[in-house]
Amino acid sequence: MPDQQPAQPPAGCPQQTPPKAQGPERQTPPKAQAPERQTPPKAQGPELFTWEFATDPYPAYAWLRENSPVHRTTLPSGIEAWLVTRYTDARQALADQRLSKNPAHHDESAHAKGKTGIPGERKAELMTHLLNIDPPDHTRLRRLVSKAFTPRRVAEFAPRVQELTDGLIDDFAGRGEADLIHEFAFPLPIYAICDLLGVPREDQDDFRDWAGMMIRHGGGPRGGVARSVKKMRGYLADLIHRKRLDPGDDLISGLIRASDRGEHLTENEAAAMAFILLFAGFETTVNLIGNGMYALLTHPEQRARLQNALADGDTGLLETGVEELLRFDGPVELATWRFATEALTVGGQRIAAGDPVLVVLAAADRDPERFERPDTLDLSRTDNQHLGYGHGIHYCLGAPLARLEAQAALATLLRRLPDLRLASDPADLRWRGGLIMRGLRTLPVEFTTAQNRPPSEP
Repeated sequence: MPDQQPAQPPAGCPQQTPPKAQGPERQTPPKAQAPERQTPPKAQGPELFTWEFATDPYPAYAWLRENSPVHRTTLPSGIEAWLVTRYTDARQALADQRLSKNPAHHDESAHAKGKTGIPGERKAELMTHLLNIDPPDHTRLRRLVSKAFTPRRVAEFAPRVQELTDGLIDDFAGRGEADLIHEFAFPLPIYAICDLLGVPREDQDDFRDWAGMMIRHGGGPRGGVARSVKKMRGYLADLIHRKRLDPGDDLISGLIRASDRGEHLTENEAAAMAFILLFAGFETTVNLIGNGMYALLTHPEQRARLQNALADGDTGLLETGVEELLRFDGPVELATWRFATEALTVGGQRIAAGDPVLVVLAAADRDPERFERPDTLDLSRTDNQHLGYGHGIHYCLGAPLARLEAQAALATLLRRLPDLRLASDPADLRWRGGLIMRGLRTLPVEFTTAQNRPPSEP
């Protein structure tokens, strides 16, 4: 996928305090003139949503946690929203059912509502998925699809994930260089989720192309994301029809069977479910692998600890390490949109009915009130109840699969390419523009090929 330069987004607004409601005017007797009091200026907040911010948002989030933990700002789309940045407040907001996932509760025009989701999903009739609905519909649909992500089903899928991982590394292992995003982190979860859904192998490259357009976050041709969503919607409708005639042992067939048994799953719901599993299920893992590998490459002591543990056959550090990578620089920067169904208070801040609320997972997971030395990468961290995959009823359904893929990807890269190193100055790397996800656009690396390693090395 070619590297694209997205348009420069506007900077976010500094902290604004809504005006207090004014009561009836009262006449007061004149008083002696008091000396005018000088009010000290308010602290200037950091600029948000610039390219500098995208490269390293953590200092800005630290400022917000300390000075404006529930912060009203204007997003690059022009929508005003509240950012929740402290861990305790974030957990409360993620579990608060007064904060609806349904965009119908957004107190804005229909035009503005179209800016709060995935481009094109409204026109493609793909809105009825887990990220846009509340109970009881959310409960019903989540129950249907959760059967595909049980620990047993995920464990059964592990050999296929390892096969995909090895095959992708085989494609570049003899070159001595690669772009780990486009050649590895991106295709691995695409092919994995396509297999899980039941997309035939001969069609999976089409899905890879459509997903590639969606992951650019505006960096491709104008309207490209919406067109890709439309193409994907048409394909899924056809695939659902084919699976109904010839079902298999896959997720889409399972959804169809559940519908046929009286679970009341409409074709639009089935298509929307498959769509969001693909969209949410691949991009989070792309970023988890990419951000995680970048963190290991820029923290050589931690990377060496992990390599030594793997060489000794100890996978415990790998398991805690993936959790730490999720906390330290996770794939989802902000949780997806929520809308207040009534006036409520979060972190001492009054939020009006209809206001959008965005929980900043990246800020909450670096909160020093919750995590000791939060800006330090420690792969052995055990007290690590991070929010990298959310909290509450909307906790990421595909988290077990993403963890499996990340563990296989990182362990296999470190074993097979032991001297893997960055082929670029970290300052030259660019992060994709976007509101929800956090991920690198490219991750160029170099390494010694197996043919050129001394005989004593693996």
